[in-house]
Amino acid sequence: MERKFIGAGLLSGLIAGIVAFIYARIYIEPQVAKAIDYEDVRSHAEEKLAGETGGHEHGEVFTRSVQENIGAGIGTVVFALCIGAFFAVAFTVLWAYVGRRWASADPRLVATALGLIGFVAVIGVPFFVYPPNPPAVGEEDTIGSRSSSFLTITLVSVVLAVIAVVIAMYLWDRLGGIVSGIAGTVVFLIGVTITAALLPEFKEIPGPVEAADGTIVAPGFPGQVVADFRVYAIANQALLWIVLVTVFCLCLTLIAKRSAAKNPPAADLVDA
Repeated sequence: MERKFIGAGLLSGLIAGIVAFIYARIYIEPQVAKAIDYEDVRSHAEEKLAGETGGHEHGEVFTRSVQENIGAGIGTVVFALCIGAFFAVAFTVLWAYVGRRWASADPRLVATALGLIGFVAVIGVPFFVYPPNPPAVGEEDTIGSRSSSFLTITLVSVVLAVIAVVIAMYLWDRLGGIVSGIAGTVVFLIGVTITAALLPEFKEIPGPVEAADGTIVAPGFPGQVVADFRVYAIANQALLWIVLVTVFCLCLTLIAKRSAAKNPPAADLVDA
């Protein structure tokens, strides 16, 4: 059964990755293109102020067409496959406990709840603490710090989500589902809030390029591009997780039907 769950997770991740890539290609790539255009304008303005005449452009290892199609497609699908595999493993562990403790529980509801928790822990919390930025936003000197901070909040969020689920399960019979769920959520939110407060902040959206006399040579990074990019980015992740959980639940239905067909109830055997 565990292998079937893993297979369902991989299939769900594959389909979710393809859907997410199509969405990103339509909505996110235009924002990336605007960011790259701005980066070119800003670079030329800075070179002009520095008295340079060019000659610093480097050929791309991969063209933009390859990056936004093949590169982005492979990256998105591989990411979705990894999420699908981890989701299947998490579901297998959780269902081993829930299915044994509550025999009447519906595995699809468990998968849906796990998907919601996973999205909040893996995507939601890191997104709101460190919202993603399009290219040309961010200082090269802070890449390491930004990456480590993002990884830290992600890992802490996942660990706290696991702790919250354990607390809710432990208190379920004593306090009921609603109260135990609230207790786990409060622990999660407190832990995430403290962690976010301890981590550094990064506000690096480029301002306008000014000459010595104060004349603006190039405008600051368009705020609307940043806003649109972030909205489309979180929507893309939400779509990925919705498709993943939906396909996974459909796979669970098929697994249950096949299992029932191979192992008919004893009453059916007697009637036959």
